[in-house]
Amino acid sequence: MDTKVHSLDQRISERIRLEREIRGWSLSELAERSGVSRTMIHKIERAVSSPTATLLARLSGAFGLTMSTLIARAEIQEGRMSRREHQPAWRDPQSGYLRRHVSPNTELPLELVEVELPAGADVPMPAAAYAMLRQLIWVKEGTLTFIEGEEEHVLATGDCLELGPPKDCIFRNAGDTLCVYAVILMKGH
Repeated sequence: MDTKVHSLDQRISERIRLEREIRGWSLSELAERSGVSRTMIHKIERAVSSPTATLLARLSGAFGLTMSTLIARAEIQEGRMSRREHQPAWRDPQSGYLRRHVSPNTELPLELVEVELPAGADVPMPAAAYAMLRQLIWVKEGTLTFIEGEEEHVLATGDCLELGPPKDCIFRNAGDTLCVYAVILMKGH
């Protein structure tokens, strides 16, 4: 495993604990708000277990944060420039997808994330992960099947989709090659 990705896993674990403590929540309260078991949250906070993308989305949604914001807070790099070698990258232990926070950590109401989704991978995300956000998905390479509630969108290289109101969704790479896409998040309205 890439040591940079591994050390980010540890910082994410610490950040989840810190976000919970800042709010004065017990493990049980975070479990209730996120739908993630108290035992799993305890393991994640102690860095005994790495959260999957789905669990991380549920936890960040419970905090009222995007997954991008939670990851960025775990590796704070202030400033207007975000060099690739310093961009926080996180690998989902379940699907193997790699999520890189590309945009600088500034006060802009926009976040840019690059995702590498391996062939055959599915990443479900709960609607809570997208509350109070508008977002676009832009496929840079490969084909992405995006399931938004009951609606299915197949995006090829160069296609861009604006997401509708928050619904449980699935990011799927049904192909046999890597899919690389960007998620552009606009916070607020």
